[in-house]
Amino acid sequence: MFDEFDGLTKHQGTTIAAFPQLAVQEPAKPEPSLEGRRKFRTIWISDVHLGTKGCNAELLIDFLDSVDSETMYLVGDIIDGWRLKKKFYWPAAHNDIVWRILKRAKRGTRIVYIPGNHDEMFRQFTGLSFGGVEIRRAAFHTTADGRRLMVLHGDEFDAIMLAHRWLAFVGDALYTMTMGLNRWVNAVRRKLGLPYWSLSKMAKHKVKNAVEFISQYEEIVARAAGERGVDGVVCGHIHTAEIRNFDGIEYYNDGDWVEGCNALVEHFDGRMEILHWADEVAKRDAEAAEAETEDLPESFAA
Repeated sequence: MFDEFDGLTKHQGTTIAAFPQLAVQEPAKPEPSLEGRRKFRTIWISDVHLGTKGCNAELLIDFLDSVDSETMYLVGDIIDGWRLKKKFYWPAAHNDIVWRILKRAKRGTRIVYIPGNHDEMFRQFTGLSFGGVEIRRAAFHTTADGRRLMVLHGDEFDAIMLAHRWLAFVGDALYTMTMGLNRWVNAVRRKLGLPYWSLSKMAKHKVKNAVEFISQYEEIVARAAGERGVDGVVCGHIHTAEIRNFDGIEYYNDGDWVEGCNALVEHFDGRMEILHWADEVAKRDAEAAEAETEDLPESFAA
């Protein structure tokens, strides 16, 4: 994947033969100036699923080009190893995302990568660092206002992953089919001038069992964090961005870049916020259109 990857595999005395070499080249879409970017103390993103057609790479590139931070956590499933094993897919936009992350590390941003279940092949490199990216099995983060947060992908608490791994792969195949339909729906919406909309996200919130699973998962993760003596937990895995409180334990899920296109950010005073980037882009475009209208002569504006 990275220039340093071959060195790491030799260092560990192993190779990942199932994966083609993913070389990071100069970006197809140049990175714009750093001026004007929104600044945050910390950014968390997860479930990008590079290597799949479901990844909303263009929205993520727009996000990376619009924000900056002192620290960035990559909270798992950044690369989808499950899909790459079956079929190699690596468009230029996916390379551009990796390039931007490595460039950010070179500029001095602390990048912590916590592999998830879809990119579990990188867990063997826990404790190492390459390209300025630290690989950790989990991490602890102290907010500006002194709260201690545990950061992990979250598949450790998924009962399906733990008890029935085969079922998780079946679910992944069905999910991939849904995302294929989602791409067709949004292709039509783009032609009609409509913003991005997630079919699978809507379906998940409509299905009772899915809602119950998400609620139980969130409570289990928060309780586990409380048992470890921290003030809160940040995770991903279930593609549902959320901020909740369970008996004094803060639960944060940073969402995904397949369905919701979300990121969790920490402001410099410690305040936490979920950014829904499709909404941010729609708002920005609306403001730009309004500004253009205001600049027109009254005869044209009318």
